[in-house]
Amino acid sequence: MSLKLLTIQTATPAGSVALTVGEHLLGELLLDVRRPHGSWLLQAIEQLLKAAGMTATDLDGFGVTLGPGSFTGLRVGLATVKGLALAAGKPVAGVSTLQTLAMQAPHVAVPLCALLDARKHEVYAGHFRWQAGWPQPAGAEQVLPPEQLLAGIREATLFVGDGASVYRTLIARQLGARAHFLPDVYAPPRAAHAALLARRAFLAGAAQPPAAVNPVYIRPSEAEINATKC
Repeated sequence: MSLKLLTIQTATPAGSVALTVGEHLLGELLLDVRRPHGSWLLQAIEQLLKAAGMTATDLDGFGVTLGPGSFTGLRVGLATVKGLALAAGKPVAGVSTLQTLAMQAPHVAVPLCALLDARKHEVYAGHFRWQAGWPQPAGAEQVLPPEQLLAGIREATLFVGDGASVYRTLIARQLGARAHFLPDVYAPPRAAHAALLARRAFLAGAAQPPAAVNPVYIRPSEAEINATKC
């Protein structure tokens, strides 16, 4: 089915926007410039739609990474998608940032561990195995110290994401020959891959009204943590 989707990925410092028709990528813009996503996101969306000769009302819906990831980045992306979807009267499909990362290594034979740097000497981690054409979750997504994550890995594993880049030395030292890595160019999750997951959600009837889509932080925010101390 040739769904026209605009998909946004702002859960990480490298953000991206993709415009797809079915499984065909019309255009994608990825920026890793350490600028607030709000400073370029709307311009990138306008640029992509204009280049394709489309407007938001021509779309069938929107995709967005829900997390885990940067709290600020997730809020910016979700607020942008909700605003556009509400104005255009279109549904939204939210997808996992970590599963989007797992799309970077299609049909890999070994287990895959998607890692995002969560700061505070922790990582957001998701384990996946490619089955039936998709990276299937092999357990719940977590936030934990990398040493704790690695202590539970017993077999050869491919690591991807900026968390794998940050902790590559530790991973290689602790796992030895069991640790495999993709080049850093694959570290940012891409909106084009999130779009494929969003399309899958649309075809499964899992798209939602904009107001029903919420971020998945996994870890509580600083405000929530401070509130529990009061």
